[in-house]
Amino acid sequence: MTPRRAAPVPLAERLFDIRTIYHEPGIESFDRAREVLDRHPDAERVVVPSHTAIPGLYGNEGNVVDWVRTKREVLVLGEKKSLAARPNGRSSDWIAPSTANGCAMSCSYCYVPRRKGFANPVTVFANIDRITGYLERHAGRQGPKTVPNQCDPTHWVYDIGENSDCSADALLSDNVSDLVGLFARLPNAKASFATKLVNRQLLDLDPRGGTRVRFSLMPEAMSRVVDVRTSKVAERITAIDDFVEAGYEVHLNLSPVIVHEGWLEEWAHLLDQLADGTSSRTRAQLAAEIIFLTHNEALHEVNLGWHPRGEELLWRPDLQEPKRSQSGQDNVRYRSRWKGRWVAQLEELVAERLPGCRIRYAF
Repeated sequence: MTPRRAAPVPLAERLFDIRTIYHEPGIESFDRAREVLDRHPDAERVVVPSHTAIPGLYGNEGNVVDWVRTKREVLVLGEKKSLAARPNGRSSDWIAPSTANGCAMSCSYCYVPRRKGFANPVTVFANIDRITGYLERHAGRQGPKTVPNQCDPTHWVYDIGENSDCSADALLSDNVSDLVGLFARLPNAKASFATKLVNRQLLDLDPRGGTRVRFSLMPEAMSRVVDVRTSKVAERITAIDDFVEAGYEVHLNLSPVIVHEGWLEEWAHLLDQLADGTSSRTRAQLAAEIIFLTHNEALHEVNLGWHPRGEELLWRPDLQEPKRSQSGQDNVRYRSRWKGRWVAQLEELVAERLPGCRIRYAF
């Protein structure tokens, strides 16, 4: 008799087991906050001065050993006080005000933890009505997009997931559903977010072409080391056609590109997987961003406390040089005299192995 295979664990249960919810005073005045609290009736609730000021959580070096457990068991609820759409020009025309911050996944190269320090659970912002209202008014002020650019030829693009992964956020609240619904009806704007998680619940929404999902991909062997708690690369590729059929625009984030011995051969194999694993309809609308790794010394020190193996691949002083970021952080990137050649090599590989896939930008 063939043994019965155990049923797969639902995605939300695999990523979350919320036991503690930190929240700002009076957060229950927001409908969204009450909905989130009701989903976790057994969680301990702790009132804190602000979602950015949580004693014992942020800035506590001892928390780094519990990096993944904190992401699984802790949730923060707050109000997004300052609303602004920041100009971008690369992946999107505008960076939308965040509806969440932090991530359930633990990609060791992620820049978001640099700002939090030693703990990076998800924060859900409960004033979603104010955020969507702001975005609708902002898009209305832009009027029609009359000059095409590399973000999009006809629509103003708003990145709704700069500081989180919307596929994971959608497991915690209906904020992402509300955003997809908003951009489905805006005539001149579309939402955009990058993801490393296949959340098939998003297929039940009705985006009507108003949301661009950018599946982040890298070679499987590298992903197994640095993409902690994400969906497998093969699963992401398999999902691309389904999201196109559901009414999403789907692009690719080929990122981060991590240079090591044999890296170009691994990317050639990944591009072959994409060419073989997607439909002609998908490939006709496909475009890609190529982003080479940028790392940070402070994040490097944090990562050594919980995932030193990943740092063997990310922290390569023999290949990297200092770079001052626009936000004033001291980062490292691949040395410019080599990086230009590597970027050109990968662009040529995309043209060869995934013909027709437009590269929107590469750096």
